[in-house]
Amino acid sequence: MKNIIVMSVLFFLIHGCKPKNENTINVAANSIKINQQDTINKVNGFDFPVGKPDAKGYYNAQKFTKNNHLGEDWNGAKGGNTDLGDTIYTIANGYVTFAKDLGEGWGNVIRIKHYLNDDTQIESLYAHCDSIYVTKGDYVTKGYRIGTIGNNNGQYLAHLHLELRGQVGLPIGGGYSNNTHGYLNPTEYIKNNRK
Repeated sequence: MKNIIVMSVLFFLIHGCKPKNENTINVAANSIKINQQDTINKVNGFDFPVGKPDAKGYYNAQKFTKNNHLGEDWNGAKGGNTDLGDTIYTIANGYVTFAKDLGEGWGNVIRIKHYLNDDTQIESLYAHCDSIYVTKGDYVTKGYRIGTIGNNNGQYLAHLHLELRGQVGLPIGGGYSNNTHGYLNPTEYIKNNRK
C-alpha cells in the first residue's frame, strides 16, 4: 500500500505539473513557448523611443531614407554625447526576440516583435545601445525601459538608431540601402498609430 501511494505521488509530480496545452509560436525566427491558455498581447498604440512623451528634448538627426538610411537617428537636443546613457523606451507592446552585442558598426542591439492583430506583426530595432535591460523572450509594454543610448564604444557620437520593419525577421543588414522594401518610416508610423 505504501508503494502505491509513493508511486501515485511521483506520477502526479511528473505528469500533473506539466502545462496541458503547450504550443510554440515563431517570433522572428526564434521560438518562445507559451501555454495555450495564454494570449499574445497586442499593441495598444505607439510612442517615440526617447524623451517620454513625444520625444521631448530630442530631434531626428538623420531621417528615414535620407542618404539611403533605413532608420532614424535620435539625438539629444544639446548635441554631442549629452544623451549618452539616456533611457530608451520600447515604442509599443511586444516580445523581445534579440538583445545582445553584434559588434562592428551595430554594437548592442535590441529587436522587438509587435503583434498588431492575429495576422500582422512588425518589428522595431534599437541599435548602438550603451546598456541593455531586457533579454530574449521578455514581454515589454509601451514605454518600458529597454536600455540606454550609446555610442558603440566611441565609434559615433551618442545616438539611438531606430528601425521599424514591416517584414519581421529581416537580416540585420547595414542600416543603409536604396531598397526600402520591408522597412517603415518610424516617425510617420508612430504619429499615425498613437493612442
